[in-house]
Amino acid sequence: MQVKIEDKSSVKKVLSFEIPKEKVVKELDKAYNELKKKADIKGFRKGKIPRKVLENRFSKDVHADVAPRLIQDSFIEAIQEHDLNIVGGPQMDPPDLVPDTAYVFDITVEVKPELEDIDFKGIALEKNLYAVSDAEIDGQMKMIQKTMAKKHTVEEKRAVKENDFVLIDYQGFLNNEPFEHTPAIENFLYGIGKDTLPKEFSEKLIGSLPVQDLEVEVVYPEDHPDENLKGKTILYKVTLKEIQEEILPEIDDDLVKDLGTFESLQEVKDSIRENLDKGYQQRIKHELSEQIFQHLLEKYVFEVPEAMIEGELNGIVSEAEQAYAANNTSLEQEGLSRDILFSQYRDVAEKQARRHLILDKIITQEKLELSDEELDASLEEMAVGMNATVDAIKNFFKMDPKQLEYYKHTQLEKKAVDLILENSTITEKTPEAHEKDEETAVAETPSADDQPVSEKTGE
Repeated sequence: MQVKIEDKSSVKKVLSFEIPKEKVVKELDKAYNELKKKADIKGFRKGKIPRKVLENRFSKDVHADVAPRLIQDSFIEAIQEHDLNIVGGPQMDPPDLVPDTAYVFDITVEVKPELEDIDFKGIALEKNLYAVSDAEIDGQMKMIQKTMAKKHTVEEKRAVKENDFVLIDYQGFLNNEPFEHTPAIENFLYGIGKDTLPKEFSEKLIGSLPVQDLEVEVVYPEDHPDENLKGKTILYKVTLKEIQEEILPEIDDDLVKDLGTFESLQEVKDSIRENLDKGYQQRIKHELSEQIFQHLLEKYVFEVPEAMIEGELNGIVSEAEQAYAANNTSLEQEGLSRDILFSQYRDVAEKQARRHLILDKIITQEKLELSDEELDASLEEMAVGMNATVDAIKNFFKMDPKQLEYYKHTQLEKKAVDLILENSTITEKTPEAHEKDEETAVAETPSADDQPVSEKTGE
């Protein structure tokens, strides 16, 4: 077999193959001999069918079987012989196999770029020393207080006002007829000003006295996400049955005892502080990591295989689809599509691919390995974060070895980042002001059936 390799770019190559006629003849003879043993053609005894008859009846099937095997065997041999680090799937348009001639075909592949050694030592980094404030803890306590609030019926004769809750029955009508997509709902507890119902409900209910019947007209816009309501005018007939007020409990030891796992208010505050601090530690490491890669991506410029970018894009879009599905919607309902997200996030995906390639190089360059002890420790951490047993995590990976190898590689990447941090020049500073948000400092709110646990694994 002859193979020529043409570099189309630093990461794209065209492999040109020429399989000798003798090899083609040998493989075809082998295929027809096997077929001869199995074929059943009227007028011929099994095993005695002439080759010419087999060729007339089955040549298309035989060629369709032999050609892919010749291609695959030749491709694997070329990869091993030339030590090609292929990414993504090979691209080719296989030609027809012609007996008694050499089989010639091209395969286009992408390979990982060959990077020079990465100089990651002495990178100057700034580390923000975030600290948990009493105000943040108080804010979390107020959230707990809110979840433990109880609602009481208002006995006095008064009108509905903002922040009330009302018990209502309602049904929507279209053209004075009951509309199937707005069916009758009874005993619905609605918070005034909340977005569980159109704002017209709150506007109509405020100032009204129970018990009375009301009519609320809602004009749905043409871009409304619900296809059944889009552009329609629905008249809701509403019965205001009663007003309820939300009564907040005192923030004291009695409140936290209702959570089930805490004995005192201080225990809850300590747990909140611990979780907020873990969130800040994650934020600090994330910020340092971003500084590292801003430096390295500017310093090391190289071509990235399209297959790696597409792989990252597929991951980003899949996460977006799952997030929308979790909120009972979809990309299409939000006016998006995979193509739109591919265009919007291409630069992000390329940067992610570059990060992986740089970390891969450092892992190889520094001969980083993951010991059994380190793997076990990381699996234990994962088990805690997922509220599962270590054995359950291990059994999952046993059933899917590819996922285990992927997981090990992510742990090696984390090890590479830690190595860069150890060799960086870090200047610590106290930020003038910082805000707690969902991504950086989220405390898990204790409930009656739960208590704060360690943060989930991952950067």
